[in-house]
Amino acid sequence: MCRIAGIISGEKEAPELYEKVKSMCDSMQHGGPDDEGIFISEQGNVAFGHRRLSFLDLTSLGHQPMTDSKAQCYIVFNGEVYNFLELKNELLSKGYQFKSNSDTEVILASYLEWGTLAFARFNGMFAFAIYDIRKQQVFLVRDSAGIKPLYYYNETGTGELIFTSEVKAFLNIDSGWEENPDWKLLLLTFGHIPEPYTTLKNIRSLEKGSYLQYDLSSRSIVKREKFRKLGFSQVKIKTKAEAESAIREKLQAAVDRHLISDAPVGLFLSGGIDSSLLTLLAAGQLKDQLHTLSVTFSEQDFSEREYQQAIIEKVNCKHKNYTVGKSDLENNLDAIIAAYDQPSDDGINSWFISKCAHDNGLKAVLSGLGSDELFGGYPSFHRMEQLYLLKHLPSFALSMARSLPSAPLRRLEWLRIQGPVGLYLTMRGLCTPEQAASLCNISVTDVVRRIGSLKFQPMEDDLQKEEAATWLELNYYMQNQLLKDSDFMSMQHALELRVPFLDQDFVDTVYSIDPKLLYKHKGLPKQLLIDSFKDVLPEKIWNRKKMGFSFPFQTWFGKMGQIKEAVKVTKAGEGLWNGFEQGTIHWSKVWAYYLTLTFSRS
Repeated sequence: MCRIAGIISGEKEAPELYEKVKSMCDSMQHGGPDDEGIFISEQGNVAFGHRRLSFLDLTSLGHQPMTDSKAQCYIVFNGEVYNFLELKNELLSKGYQFKSNSDTEVILASYLEWGTLAFARFNGMFAFAIYDIRKQQVFLVRDSAGIKPLYYYNETGTGELIFTSEVKAFLNIDSGWEENPDWKLLLLTFGHIPEPYTTLKNIRSLEKGSYLQYDLSSRSIVKREKFRKLGFSQVKIKTKAEAESAIREKLQAAVDRHLISDAPVGLFLSGGIDSSLLTLLAAGQLKDQLHTLSVTFSEQDFSEREYQQAIIEKVNCKHKNYTVGKSDLENNLDAIIAAYDQPSDDGINSWFISKCAHDNGLKAVLSGLGSDELFGGYPSFHRMEQLYLLKHLPSFALSMARSLPSAPLRRLEWLRIQGPVGLYLTMRGLCTPEQAASLCNISVTDVVRRIGSLKFQPMEDDLQKEEAATWLELNYYMQNQLLKDSDFMSMQHALELRVPFLDQDFVDTVYSIDPKLLYKHKGLPKQLLIDSFKDVLPEKIWNRKKMGFSFPFQTWFGKMGQIKEAVKVTKAGEGLWNGFEQGTIHWSKVWAYYLTLTFSRS
């Protein structure tokens, strides 16, 4: 896990490139405190930079930028490839030799052997750049689940290409970047900045599961190609017994892969189904080296200590519990805001759990992220049929939704926007169109027009009901909020967050299960996952109301004058705060609006 940056330019001298790339890397030192490196090509037109957080091969042999034995290619790599040992053995049989035990060297050798076809063979979370000296081309590559971030800018005219792991790093080389005029509206409607957009104009996120190919001779991007996508495959598993067996086998294998490390790995134990299950599966491999940690609160309505204890009693773990209160939020508020690379209406909880893990001496933590999206753990999975019917109403009828009595019903007006965006905002939108218009001081018509004119990833054809909910949850909520928040909040504390439920092999298995089995439930969300591990998972964990990992922010925010004073500075903000105090406005809307006023792009 690291941070990477680079500039490919025919306009700048090598010393200038070196200084700019080093400056970008310096701004991301928190994500790679163990080592740094800069590479400049012989022609002086390619500069790669790297900040390292060491996990595999902790020696200097894992240093980056890295080259192969014949210096044909150079690479900077952020992430982990979990099947690198299998690929390494295959490459050894073909005559390749390796000097390190790192997965980075395996990526290079795989590219030399299979070219761009190698990218689809990597099972992991990754963002990397390869400079192919033979072909005079640069490749930017991102994993199929979009776990690791990669942002780029391509200059019109000169063709200069700049890439990095964090948007803020761009500001470290030039303060003149133009602000994206839509970022505040996006935050207040989605609750995050959805890909490919960022807070800066013309700086985009590389699409997940794709690569960008840049040609140095023409100074241009010659190809953007998808090498892999998360998607429903032809149904192969049609019986419950087959499904349960496959889920058990593949999830255990995924957990085992995600525990490979030369540095300490732990688990965040919330007490919910997903973290409890991962803890139980990891216990078999880590044995007495199992580290777990939990966050609890004095507010009993938010405490899950009894469920955490039920798992602790079943495994031989080294457990650490941290109690977080309102004063902790107040004391760390500025640090939390500074940790955001892109603003979000969430992420505070991820900052605290990452800090606790780092303070506990851990370098990596396993997370249960992805389970709800794959197995139907959200209420959205039960609403899609009604939304598909309602979206056919005429626009004038949908616009009348703003007069309905509750915010969820008023969100129906988002269905005026065609396609997945309208469905998602109706299902999960932070503000209604009318609220967003008020907070941004524009008309409702402008809100709908501006959001509707933006280009997002299109949804797969013929997805119905739960399949559509899975697609929306994975490609909007998880992709743009959960994964982003987890990445920059964990990396702020030099911590790697690993997500076994998004293991490529496991996801492929889940997507091959008949949807009638996958989403079938008897009043419990994620019924198939629960049934697959009923002999392992205590009933106390799964036979209860879902809580999710949430903090008592509704109570804490109301007692924090710093937030209140900032939000009430505008008339719209005053109305927002009054609704919050009356209990009709959720704290996340207050937080998002607060960030539109205080978030610094630098």
